[in-house]
Amino acid sequence: GWGAWLGNVLGAHAALSVAADEVDTARRAALIKIAGGSAGVALAAWGIGHLLASQRASTGAGQPLVNLQTATPPPKATPLPPATATAGASPTPGAPPTLLPQATATATMRERVAAAPGTRPELTPTEDFYRIDINTRPVVIDGQSWVLQVDGLFDNPRPLTLQDLMAYPAVTQPITLSCISNEIGGDLIGTSNWTGVRLRDVLKDLGLRPQAEELYIEAADGFYESVAMEDLMDPRTLLVYGMNGETLPVEHGFPLRIYIPNRYGMKQPKWITRIEAIDYEGPGYWVVRGWSAEARPQIVSVIDTVAKEHVVDGKIPIGGIAWAGDRGIQKVEVQVDGGEWAEAILRTPPLSPLTWVQWRYDWPMQPGRHTFRVRATDGTGALQIEEKSRPAPNGATGYHSVTVTI
Repeated sequence: GWGAWLGNVLGAHAALSVAADEVDTARRAALIKIAGGSAGVALAAWGIGHLLASQRASTGAGQPLVNLQTATPPPKATPLPPATATAGASPTPGAPPTLLPQATATATMRERVAAAPGTRPELTPTEDFYRIDINTRPVVIDGQSWVLQVDGLFDNPRPLTLQDLMAYPAVTQPITLSCISNEIGGDLIGTSNWTGVRLRDVLKDLGLRPQAEELYIEAADGFYESVAMEDLMDPRTLLVYGMNGETLPVEHGFPLRIYIPNRYGMKQPKWITRIEAIDYEGPGYWVVRGWSAEARPQIVSVIDTVAKEHVVDGKIPIGGIAWAGDRGIQKVEVQVDGGEWAEAILRTPPLSPLTWVQWRYDWPMQPGRHTFRVRATDGTGALQIEEKSRPAPNGATGYHSVTVTI
């Protein structure tokens, strides 16, 4: 019965690494739906959750960053440089970040328009952050014994411990991540405060050789990816060890994952165990299975709420989010029943240049059944693609819509 099955699952889950399944597009779709199964599966998830919680203290996952013992105390975390105005471009290496004075930034955030009731939080709670892996169970790794193996085209290759990485200047930034499998209006997208070290700083200390073209990354779950030099040298690319003020949870890649700006999550391995500098174009787990080699995010906008229970002065607040990777959002528009497009108010500034932005549109209420659509324009002036397409291979496109009776 399900009890024996659950016992087998929990026992197998304690392994330090899990061999990767041969996963195709159908399995990816099944993984997305894994949370919506039967009561037995729900109970199994509850059991696994309790097991993961019990293992956090012993492995080092999900622990407050301020309480960690490091080789040398990490300096105060600093934000990442802002995104550039050109799609896909990176800030000038070494350029200092342009930041608002703290008092000004705080005041500006306070002055933003209120989000429409029912809009998702700007920061996604850790427990609500989406998870898509190539296996049904996350890998559990002991942070004390874990080391990052370093191979390939380096002058000074050496294994790195978590404490070694935490000795570098820490960088903390709100960042939105999305799975390339996300459907229009889907929930495989989230925003968290991620903490880590600039990858290029680590590569410099390891003596990355000039002939290196890519970094091949292996993960404990059997996943692998290759990162091009453009991304390796981007000061926003991070080796991430923290999420929302704690070490990474088991489910989200403890002890180490990577963040690469303006890429879908399929390019960003979790549970990293090995890196190798190579002088050729390396493979990627999902790329060899037919998904995009670039994995650049499509422009996305979503209606989270038509708050018909919150009418103010005859208007119904409508709200949601819009995101376009590191390109930013300059405009969101709402259409009602096929009429003219009306510009929404953006809750600017967003949490960072690398996050989604919330938007709000106060619609003059009219009784009846109405269909609302939304579209966005990114920071380069590109309009969201209206034509609907499935996620494979380049990410879903199309306008999100909802129909509501008032």
